[in-house]
Amino acid sequence: MADFVSGYNIIKKLGDGARSQVYQVVKPDTGEVFALKRVVRESHEDTRFLDQAITEFEISQQFEHPYLRQSFDLRRIRKMLKLNEVQVIMEYVDGTGLDRARPKSLTRMFDVFMRVAEALHHMHERGYLHADIKPNNILVTGEAVKVIDLGQACEIGFKKPRIQGTPDYIAPEQVNRQPLNKSTDVFNLGATLYWCLTQQTFPTVISRDGKRQEMPDQSKIPSPRMLNPEVPGVVSRLVMECCEYEAYRRPQDMVEVISRLELGVHVAARGFDDEDDYTYDKTVSTGTPPPVPQGGQDDDDAADIPSSDDSFEYDYSAFDELTKGSADETPEPGEID
Repeated sequence: MADFVSGYNIIKKLGDGARSQVYQVVKPDTGEVFALKRVVRESHEDTRFLDQAITEFEISQQFEHPYLRQSFDLRRIRKMLKLNEVQVIMEYVDGTGLDRARPKSLTRMFDVFMRVAEALHHMHERGYLHADIKPNNILVTGEAVKVIDLGQACEIGFKKPRIQGTPDYIAPEQVNRQPLNKSTDVFNLGATLYWCLTQQTFPTVISRDGKRQEMPDQSKIPSPRMLNPEVPGVVSRLVMECCEYEAYRRPQDMVEVISRLELGVHVAARGFDDEDDYTYDKTVSTGTPPPVPQGGQDDDDAADIPSSDDSFEYDYSAFDELTKGSADETPEPGEID
């Protein structure tokens, strides 16, 4: 394959995404191996994909953490003075997404999610959110864990101009274009763990078919323990609290999530669980309700929020470097981007 990246040779293609391709590349003079994300403009509407790649690079520069993938270099390629292509040189991770490689043991699964929560806590401490945690954005290889794809990451408190997220994992406030907070990552993480434990997706405001739906009665959603009796009650309750539709009712930060997952590891390793979880009390609150807003909603917000019966388009632009296959194939959970 032709070497279109100055100073690097292409080893193989790793995957495709929205206007994107990811390659494994090597630097000949040092033998170092990297991942290259290449985003190419095909139309004027593709500006957001170029912007996402730039965002991923710029935000990743704020972190140095063993469970977050690093980015090393950003190249902007212009054509007729117009930005036409973006290339990001990233850490190469020889791993597999959780959507294809769920840990077989509960202790290993909880350990993986504790590491993901540590990575998110690191981001939160520096004022940023990931905003798109899902199974295929968590890579596992041996004992290593890496959180990838910061293309939708943003500052805490940011209100996005359009709906961004992944069906089955997206938080209500992302759909409603409200300011995002630590609790957004908590919801995304909880919905991801729910799928890993049950092989079923948690009911979200946007489902995989792209339709907005009314939020179901949360008391009627089966807990992970109801669907998989091997799940310790302490973790089952944690997952359900992480997936609360009202953000203030979720665990307040990743420190609390990590602490409760640690308890789950001890319970799972012990081999029995004496805590029942077949009734879910949605009246338990882990936070303080937000103040009732005064006045109406902004006009531009109201115009962007469709009714529950509408089918609508939103931003599927999060990149999944492990997604392959034809458009005719039915995607597995987490592969819809």
